[in-house]
Amino acid sequence: MFSWDVNIVTEELKNLYYKRLLPIEKYYSFHQFHSPSYEDADFDNKPMVLVMGQYSTGKTTFIRYLIEQDFPGSRVGPEPTTDCFTALMYGPVEGIIPGNALTVDPKKPFRNLDPFGNAFLNRFQCVQMPNQVLESISIIDTPGILTAAKRKLSRGYDFPAVLRWFAERVDRIILLFDAHKLEFSDELTRAFGALCGYEDKLRVVLNKADRVDSQQLMRVYGALMWSLGKVFKTPEILRVYIGSLWSEPRQMCDHYQLIELEEEDLLTDIRNLPRNAAIRKLNDLVKRARLAHAHIISYLKQEMPTIFCKESKKHNLIYQLPVIFTKIQQQRQVPAGDFPDCTKMQERLLGQDFSKFKTLKPSLMASLDKLLSTDIANLVPLLQLQEMEKKSLPGVLDGEFLGTFRREYYKRDPFKELTKEEESNETDFDEWSVEKYKPKYDEIFFNLSPNDGKLSGTKVREWMMSTLLPNSVLAHIWRLSDVDGDGMLDNEEFALAVHLIEGKLDGYWLPRELPSHLIPPSKRLSTASTEE
Repeated sequence: MFSWDVNIVTEELKNLYYKRLLPIEKYYSFHQFHSPSYEDADFDNKPMVLVMGQYSTGKTTFIRYLIEQDFPGSRVGPEPTTDCFTALMYGPVEGIIPGNALTVDPKKPFRNLDPFGNAFLNRFQCVQMPNQVLESISIIDTPGILTAAKRKLSRGYDFPAVLRWFAERVDRIILLFDAHKLEFSDELTRAFGALCGYEDKLRVVLNKADRVDSQQLMRVYGALMWSLGKVFKTPEILRVYIGSLWSEPRQMCDHYQLIELEEEDLLTDIRNLPRNAAIRKLNDLVKRARLAHAHIISYLKQEMPTIFCKESKKHNLIYQLPVIFTKIQQQRQVPAGDFPDCTKMQERLLGQDFSKFKTLKPSLMASLDKLLSTDIANLVPLLQLQEMEKKSLPGVLDGEFLGTFRREYYKRDPFKELTKEEESNETDFDEWSVEKYKPKYDEIFFNLSPNDGKLSGTKVREWMMSTLLPNSVLAHIWRLSDVDGDGMLDNEEFALAVHLIEGKLDGYWLPRELPSHLIPPSKRLSTASTEE
């Protein structure tokens, strides 16, 4: 589903990694200290979204809202209902792949999860399903982060380490909080620690905001911002979205319009992920290449004695690692931000044999310099070409139709006009499913005062907004109902719109495309001829 220029950039990145960076990583044992080497699947994989948060914050409900359908294994409730990591990916046939099988599939980007052991792999699965949204992005659902009351429970695997593994590889991290219960537990704090260094991917959402009044929302929002500032310890303030991310009617509140605008911003951010996938991979590759790992290993090798007192010298060097970082920074002109976490580096050095370390190899370092100075720069024109091509996702992520529900849009052009010549139909039709409900729908239609037998987009919008369904859902209903694409609804199209709204309010999923039994009789011939 990626465009040709995205594929070109991805292939070039893959070639540069294998040619320039991978030899350096192997020579200096990069994977033993930081992260495993990249494979083809890491470059070819669709953008991934990691959804995380404490239990009952709406993670699974948010995913169902994005893909507009249930998925195998999903369950929603006030208690912890998601006890495993679930990767939702596109597949022609619906099915579940267990964790151990995923780690041996070269086409999936999960082969390096083996070190976390069976305790984790038994709690990891991939759900494949034929879903239009999943053709462009993949979504990772996570277990609910434990609260203080449950902190003594053990998962059996290193939960923060798994989160960090995914954080390094995903394109976006959605962190959900419940506006009703803002609690920072020990496990949540450790989870934040796993996300340090990936704040650029993080989007924080204060969910279920329509369930509190404006005064409570202001207090909860302030407390959340203060807590996040303490945990991440950065001068930059993280963006916190206010939302109620599900497809059910929202409760009317003073900040209703704010929720709509915030939701639109978040969905726009997710919608742009396929366009920005190559940029994210480029950014991660550069970040990996700039890490001062080779300089650290070379310095430690040079300081080691040839014969005597190796073990005591090793422990002394590990203890002095902060000072060594400063020396390398001054001698090699390496920025402080290019060094790994000192404490974690010390922990990993304890089990290493320093005598096997390598000194700097000029040819490898020259190759690394060429990668950062020349090769990456040559990819920039291709990235600029990619920005010229826009991509639209279906359903609630369909930005084009979501845009028709913005107030500014009405000032320019009331709904999108795609005028078509309406054709008459004189043949017999199958029964129209909406027909038996049409008399009550017609009463609403004529009370809205149609002109020349049709309601304008503005009038329909005002009535639709009274249902309190999210704008993204209403925009999808409008697209399905305006069968002839003229930017207005006649009595049949309006009846269809009301029928879809009632179905949504009753808990049914909306169809992605209008099935034949819902197409109004007067529109069936024109629809069939268009398809031909």
